[in-house]
Amino acid sequence: MSTTIALAAAELGKRYKRGWALRGCGFELPAGRVAALVGPNGAGKSTLMALATGLLTPTTGTIRIFGDQPVRSGTHPKLGFLAQDKPLFRRFTVAETLHAGRALNPTWDQAYAERLIAEAGVPTQARINTLSGGQRTRVALAVALGRRPELLMLDEPLADLDPVARDEVMQTLMAEVAETGMTVLLSSHVLAELDGVCDHLLVLAGGGVRLSGDVDDLLAEHQLLIGPSEDSAGLFPTGSVVESRSTGRQATVLVRGAAPVDRPGWVAHEPTLEELVKAYLRSAGKAKAVAEAVSA
Repeated sequence: MSTTIALAAAELGKRYKRGWALRGCGFELPAGRVAALVGPNGAGKSTLMALATGLLTPTTGTIRIFGDQPVRSGTHPKLGFLAQDKPLFRRFTVAETLHAGRALNPTWDQAYAERLIAEAGVPTQARINTLSGGQRTRVALAVALGRRPELLMLDEPLADLDPVARDEVMQTLMAEVAETGMTVLLSSHVLAELDGVCDHLLVLAGGGVRLSGDVDDLLAEHQLLIGPSEDSAGLFPTGSVVESRSTGRQATVLVRGAAPVDRPGWVAHEPTLEELVKAYLRSAGKAKAVAEAVSA
């Protein structure tokens, strides 16, 4: 496996007729990480992945896979991609699907793909349109992994699965990560699915990158403080407050990079991944609302 940057963007933007889906995005995803890509609907997560695969061309800036820019003629040989709708030929059998994967991918590992199907307990002679949602996801994942990617991107892969199927798919994915050391970028709305699984975080909101980095480092850089509302004004350095909320007499403030608060009535702790992400998403939503009100 490469020991470099698996996925990088610089001033990346994509504009449609209705407006910008992404604008001014910049980040680096080191190789070997399992990264969570989170954000509300319309944040640009699927657009980002489509740009990485070469299905879309950037309006501005660049995106690179292991240093290479995507091309429209085909997906980067080190990249595997599983779209949210898990596109498979529904009239093909599972065996025919794997045969197509072998014919279309120079780096295809037939024995590996067949092993993933066998471990999932999916019958190879069954047609795709007769499989359950969980079984189709396992076949689609086997196809994505069968090309032996060094970077695997998964767009909401668990969205249509029941809890048992979700656990099985995540266990399969983490086993392959442990075995191969590949980089994974996993898009999901369900933060509970990502906590304890992902070691890197990329937060998109309003078409831009709001937060990026290794999870442990990001959590250590932030404090979640709770104290009296009347005492919160001017307590924190300018620019350090990510979000401040008040409920009655109590204020809850997420700060980044600020010195510990030593004042009676205030308690501080390291935020959880869910608390961190939600605070950034709420603050981005408020900023967008303010901007729209000003321009109205």
